[in-house]
Amino acid sequence: MKKIGIMGGTFDPIHVGHLMIAEAVWDEYNLEKVIFIPSANPPHKHDVLTSAKHRFNMTLLATCSNPHFEVSTIEMDRVGPSYTIDTIKALKKMYGDDTDFYFIIGADCIHELPTWHKIDELLKICKFIATKRPSYEFDLSIIEKEFSDYNIQLLETPELEISSTDIRQRIKKGYSIQYITTEQVQQYIRKEELYL
Repeated sequence: MKKIGIMGGTFDPIHVGHLMIAEAVWDEYNLEKVIFIPSANPPHKHDVLTSAKHRFNMTLLATCSNPHFEVSTIEMDRVGPSYTIDTIKALKKMYGDDTDFYFIIGADCIHELPTWHKIDELLKICKFIATKRPSYEFDLSIIEKEFSDYNIQLLETPELEISSTDIRQRIKKGYSIQYITTEQVQQYIRKEELYL
């Protein structure tokens, strides 16, 4: 069986935390690759997002030097809300039955899973890897109570307090974002005058 990781998110903008987590999961689970999927119209996000085109371009720039990272427009190409179940079903058609998909999610987002569209069906066709920082306390029984047939594994990843929100706020205030995201992404943000 082939094993492919899925890193979904708004990536507004992508930062080194995303990249480190994807690399850690790729390594730990011996994945063939990790596909980054910028969401076009995420049902759980109510903030105004930077255009999908910009977010895709930044994700591409951040990942292009890594041979086992890939970026997909699968959610941007689809109209309507970006439901993960639809994305995984489409990927299964593309890759065939001999591929297992591992959806990478932050452990702090696990409590939101019961609200996800068709989550029970999703857990049957896709494994979840919940990444947690060493200092983050997480009770796995939350998952066991919510889902009888859960398919979620926990993985400790490096401690990094970085968020896309922080990056946007730093840019607005005129602060440096050096070392928080890649040099290529920083150049793109400056060139396109994003987050000002």
